[in-house]
Amino acid sequence: MGVGGLDTALRAEHRAPGFDPQRDPTVAILAEYDALPGIGHGCGHNIIAAAGVGAFLAASRSAGAACGRIVLLGTPAEEGHTGKEYLIRAGAFEGIDAAMMVHPFSFDLAEHAWVGRRTLTATFRGVAAHASSEPFMGRNALDAATLAYQGFGLLRQQMPPSDRLHAVITEGGQRPSVIPDTATMTIYVRSLMARTLSDLSGRIDAVLDGAALMAGVEVSKEWDGHPASLPVRNNRALAQRWAATQERRGRRALPGGVVPDTLAASTDFGNVSHLVPGIHPMVKIAPEGVALHTRAFAEYARSEEAVDAAVDSAIGLAQVALDALGEPALLEAAREEFEAAGGVLRAQ
Repeated sequence: MGVGGLDTALRAEHRAPGFDPQRDPTVAILAEYDALPGIGHGCGHNIIAAAGVGAFLAASRSAGAACGRIVLLGTPAEEGHTGKEYLIRAGAFEGIDAAMMVHPFSFDLAEHAWVGRRTLTATFRGVAAHASSEPFMGRNALDAATLAYQGFGLLRQQMPPSDRLHAVITEGGQRPSVIPDTATMTIYVRSLMARTLSDLSGRIDAVLDGAALMAGVEVSKEWDGHPASLPVRNNRALAQRWAATQERRGRRALPGGVVPDTLAASTDFGNVSHLVPGIHPMVKIAPEGVALHTRAFAEYARSEEAVDAAVDSAIGLAQVALDALGEPALLEAAREEFEAAGGVLRAQ
């Protein structure tokens, strides 16, 4: 317990007799277990955790003479944060050759798009004044926040369909009779690729600077109070093995591209997938149209369909892990694909 300085992170491992870390491969199976305030398991992390633990136990007991190591990593703080990136920086993924986990959804998917995400807090500072007697003496910070909010709406017209931008004004004054000297916005920026995420971030900076200039106020920007989430880089060599395991369980895992990339959220597994070859397949527990992060999905996350999905996923992850350990050609193909896609990329 307490891996990487996170009190609720955990690690367990199974080593083959005579395991040599310099010679033998290591595969990590990840488990998430966050819930959502007021909703519960609206993202199905209970299924992710159960499948990860089940896969670790099944693979450990079935490893036989396979050389290598199987690691179970419990990775908290995915919801709204980037717990896995903190674990990466603390060295929890050192020596790991491939990583995998599963996520519940309304489709069975071997690969799916997950967009990168950055967070930003912007604070505008102006000059307070009486809104009736001396409004000309003030510089309205709320005006700047409003201009920025409208600017984001106009910017969306020139954003790629897979990019996302969300903002709320969390502070904008206390009384209508006082021109606000402070206004604060919280902003999420998402994109399908690391380079486009960086480009969009620069455009957000420009909108905020322009809004401050128009209102005659100052703006300060605090990017990434927690590290950014990178887009998921799906490893097709491993994903194809996952699809084969699900076929044997009576599930048809749709290939990448069947479900539009615009139906995408963010996950800190993206950071892991840019460190080592990885897969993050989706397993169906709910009808099409039931969205993640809703009370409806939380109900499906405690259904018989969820239990079946956890079992199917545990078996699938265990088999992919054993294949990666027992077939050098598979792990080599995964590594070659990873390097061809750009190799290691770390979040700033």
